[in-house]
Amino acid sequence: MKTRDQLIDDLLTLAFAEDVGDGDATTLSTIPEDEIGRQQLIVKQEGILAGVDIARKVFDKFDPDLKMTVFINDGARVKPGDIAFVVEGRVRSLLQTERIMLNIMQRMSGVATMTDKYQSRLEGLHTKVLDTRKTTPGMRLLEKEAVKIGGGSNHRIGLFDMILIKDNHVDFAGGIPQAVKAAKDWCKANGKDLQIELEVRNTDEINQALEAGVDRIMLDNFTPARTKEAVEHIRKYTATPEELAADPHKHSGKDVEIESSGGITIETLRDYGECGVDFISVGALTHSVKGLDMSFKAV
Repeated sequence: MKTRDQLIDDLLTLAFAEDVGDGDATTLSTIPEDEIGRQQLIVKQEGILAGVDIARKVFDKFDPDLKMTVFINDGARVKPGDIAFVVEGRVRSLLQTERIMLNIMQRMSGVATMTDKYQSRLEGLHTKVLDTRKTTPGMRLLEKEAVKIGGGSNHRIGLFDMILIKDNHVDFAGGIPQAVKAAKDWCKANGKDLQIELEVRNTDEINQALEAGVDRIMLDNFTPARTKEAVEHIRKYTATPEELAADPHKHSGKDVEIESSGGITIETLRDYGECGVDFISVGALTHSVKGLDMSFKAV
């Protein structure tokens, strides 16, 4: 299993391979090798800045001699005209890293800005907005970091760090009790300590989930009215002390995490939050984002 830094390094290697190739023909043909210059990142749109840390990795990987001076850090609220940072060094290096850095910064800042808009709709509630796995291939770690920078929370990173039993898993496994038991047995046999979440579609499945013992229940495509009823129903559930002691995934209703998912928009977000759910997962945080406008200009 690769680390975060290794995965980011792999992403940057691919980015340079597809953009720079064996060299920027325009820059190499027009700019002397020893010419030194400075460029600054200029923000052109209001939003949340994200990707400064990754931008530094871009410059360091391509040319360790580039010197970056940061004025605005990740998570800051920015406006048109703000200068986020200045980079000084070989002009050839500045020009060849410009587009890769901007692609990452604009995408991450767009995700962070979108997340901030969603999370701000839940102000005053304990509910947190979650991302999903609906991310740009290869950029998942960066987009999920941007969600956190924007004030949201991460759902599972991939298929490996959490068990999420959905309708297809249940159908193939033969039912909710069978699927949950198989998941617990697999974790025990493989020395895994993973949270178990179950997607439910109705009250009967909620009851089965509570009896089977899961850490989180996902209410899939429930209306706000049905969500409110489901939350009240779950919170009333009690488990015996013996059941709680025997199964680390068994919880009384007040301790089961509840997540809403499916077709929730920024207009309906607060309606779901006010039902008392702990989390609301929103694919739009990463799959329907417009990059934040910015440019990298010579000083």
